[in-house]
Amino acid sequence: MKKNTKINLLLLLAVVALAVLPLALGLGDHKKEPFTGADGEAETAITEIEPDYKPWFSPLYEPPSGEIESALFSLQAALGAGVLAYYFGLRRGRRQGEQQARERDADSAAAGTAEESTAERA
Repeated sequence: MKKNTKINLLLLLAVVALAVLPLALGLGDHKKEPFTGADGEAETAITEIEPDYKPWFSPLYEPPSGEIESALFSLQAALGAGVLAYYFGLRRGRRQGEQQARERDADSAAAGTAEESTAERA
């Protein structure tokens, strides 16, 4: 098995473990909404510390339900992942193209040197 394949399998296993372990271990069972985001946790902590706290500003768009908010967040994450994947793929493709061009130049230079040495012998 190739080294990259082993690394990819280990990374995949780590991602699955991060997704499954909190559910399997029952983390968050003592909470009303166990897997709310950090924003919800922060809001709860702030209202416990300072009940009269007023936010500095309100969101530009407030989705009508948590499902829509979650879907928009997922869409944002997917678009970001797509942009990053495109960028890294483009860089890799350019690097491979430059390497192939260097190899072609080296091959053509070596062929030119071989032709010169053959001409000198004759």
